[in-house]
Amino acid sequence: MSAATMVQALNAALRDSLRADPDVHVLGEDVGALGGVFRVTDGLAAEFGTQRCLDTPLAEAGILGTAVGMAMYGLRPVVEMQFDAFAYPAFEQLASHVAKMRNRTGGAVGLPITIRVPYGGGIGGVEHHSDSSEAYYAHTPGLHVVTPATVTDSYGLLRAAIASDDPVVFLEPKRLYWSTEDGLSPAEVTRAEVGPIGRAAVRRPGTSATLLTYGPALPVCLRAAEAAVAEGWDLAVVDLRSLVPFDDETVCAAVRATGRAVVVHEAAGFGGVGAEIAARVTERCFHHLAAPVLRVTGFDIPYPPPMLEHHYLPSVDRVLDAVARLQWEQ
Repeated sequence: MSAATMVQALNAALRDSLRADPDVHVLGEDVGALGGVFRVTDGLAAEFGTQRCLDTPLAEAGILGTAVGMAMYGLRPVVEMQFDAFAYPAFEQLASHVAKMRNRTGGAVGLPITIRVPYGGGIGGVEHHSDSSEAYYAHTPGLHVVTPATVTDSYGLLRAAIASDDPVVFLEPKRLYWSTEDGLSPAEVTRAEVGPIGRAAVRRPGTSATLLTYGPALPVCLRAAEAAVAEGWDLAVVDLRSLVPFDDETVCAAVRATGRAVVVHEAAGFGGVGAEIAARVTERCFHHLAAPVLRVTGFDIPYPPPMLEHHYLPSVDRVLDAVARLQWEQ
């Protein structure tokens, strides 16, 4: 039996959510008849009809604005933004209305909207197809920001996001869409635990240093941890899974156990999520740290052309170079 892919897990989560709750609706560009540009919504329109899985015009602000109205009238819309940077025209709706409606109405009106955003590089995409925009969302109070890195989490976290009464920006790492997990079939993926949002996972225990990462950078960190064995280092790897709310407890326990930490993500470094993580870890673990918290990130430039993206993205060598610096900065 073939192993389940992340795309199949996401599709199953959408399908099961639509079956479980008639208020759930899926909308976006090409999500209906085509099944989504990455086929995440494949077959949903055929099973549930075009009133519950509906194609929209190419108008991201209009798509999210429509979802706001749907949610105000009691529905649970799941919006797909076809690519990460395509979502920017909808940011005004997101920051001004989606994130603030509950606070603006004193809790009377919630907006249980899930905004699915395929994000990140590594697919040879051109401009506007490979951005890592998580810092914009994480910096906007009122939003949950979630990013799975495994097939199992893709199902469980998306089910939890759709069921949440708060708006959730659900960031899907494009280059992991066709990744699999050993021994996990498409039928078995639906038995994955649903949620919870706000909990990190220790993917690999270790004693030398802790790698803190999420989304598309998780496989890089796991490979780096394996390669580090040859250097005599035993690296722990923590998958954050949820950027907002942030799991300080799990993260700080892992850092205190090793005394050293490196934050790894694809987005540009300046003002990125990694800066917030480094600050939180420093504030909470200062007396346990044997070296400064370091970051391995994308460079502070617009995303490069496809032939150059391998220079831009964090690599095993760049991660190991950072770990080597930790051994000297004492």
